Amino acid sequence: MGPAAALDGRNLGNDFTLKDGWRMYHGHTVPGFPYHPHRGFETITIVNKGYCDHSDSLGAAGRFGQGDVQWMTAGRGVQHSEMFPLLDQEEENPLELFQIWLNLPKASKFVEPHFKMLWHEEIPVIREKDVEIKTIAGRWRDHKAPVPAPNSWANNPDHQVAIWNIHIEPHGTLLLPKAGTGVNRSLYFYEGNTLTLDDQILESGKGADLEPQVETSIQNGDKKAHLLILQGVPISEPVAQYGPFVMNSQQEIEKAMEDYRLTRFGGWPWPHPDQVHEREKGRFARYPDGREEVK
Repeated sequence: MGPAAALDGRNLGNDFTLKDGWRMYHGHTVPGFPYHPHRGFETITIVNKGYCDHSDSLGAAGRFGQGDVQWMTAGRGVQHSEMFPLLDQEEENPLELFQIWLNLPKASKFVEPHFKMLWHEEIPVIREKDVEIKTIAGRWRDHKAPVPAPNSWANNPDHQVAIWNIHIEPHGTLLLPKAGTGVNRSLYFYEGNTLTLDDQILESGKGADLEPQVETSIQNGDKKAHLLILQGVPISEPVAQYGPFVMNSQQEIEKAMEDYRLTRFGGWPWPHPDQVHEREKGRFARYPDGREEVK
C-alpha cells in the first residue's frame, strides 16, 4: 500500500519535500509516521481527505478518514503510528489532515492514555446561508460538539475550547459569535482565494489571531473558502516541549526520555513499526479493551 514509484532520491525517514506531488514523511515503505512516543498532551487528528491507519502500544487500532476525527490523550505515555495507506489502486490517493496538539494541565499530565473516535456521521454540521460549520469541539451558538476525551482541558465548558472546520461559499459572509473573556481565538485559512476579516484582507495559506470579545465579520472572495478556527482559555502554566513530549519543565522532559528508554511506554505489540491494516478493511476502531466499532 505504498507508492508504485521509485523512492530513489528521497530522504527516506525525513521526506517532507513535495517531490512529484507527494511525500513519504517518515515512512520507508508506506507514507506516514511509524511508531513514536508521546507524553503530556493530546492529539486531535482531523482527516478531511484520505485515510489514516492508527496502531498503538495499548493494542488499540483503527482506520479513519473522509471527515473522521481521532482524539487521543497521551497522558503518562503512549506509542502510536499514523500511516497513510494508498488504498485506491486505480485513482490518486489525496490526503488532507490537521493534527492539533492540545496541552494537558500539570494535574493531568500523567493520566492513563485514552483514545476515542469522532466519526464524521456523529459530528454536527450546522448549515447557515452560504456557510457550513463542522463543530469538532465546543459549541456553535446552540449546537454542541461531541463530548471530548474525559481528561481533556476541553472537557470543562468553562475553558471554552472550540474547534470549527468552516466552509464558505463564494462571496458568502460569516459572522463569528463572541466568546467569553480570557479566550484566545485563531483562524487558519487553508483553501480558497481571499477573505476579508472586517476591513483586512487575508490570503489563503495564512492565519490570523482574532479578538474573540467582538463579533468578527468574514466576507469570502470568489472561490469557496475552507478555514479552521481554534479557541480556548489558556492553561497558563509553564510549557517545556521537546520532540514528542510536552511537559512543564526541562527536568520533566529528561524524565520522559528516560522513562521511554526504560519502558517503551508499554512496548510495541504489532509486527511492523509502520503497521497498516488490510486493504479491504473499512473504517473501524478497536479499543484497548477489545471493543470494536465498524463504520
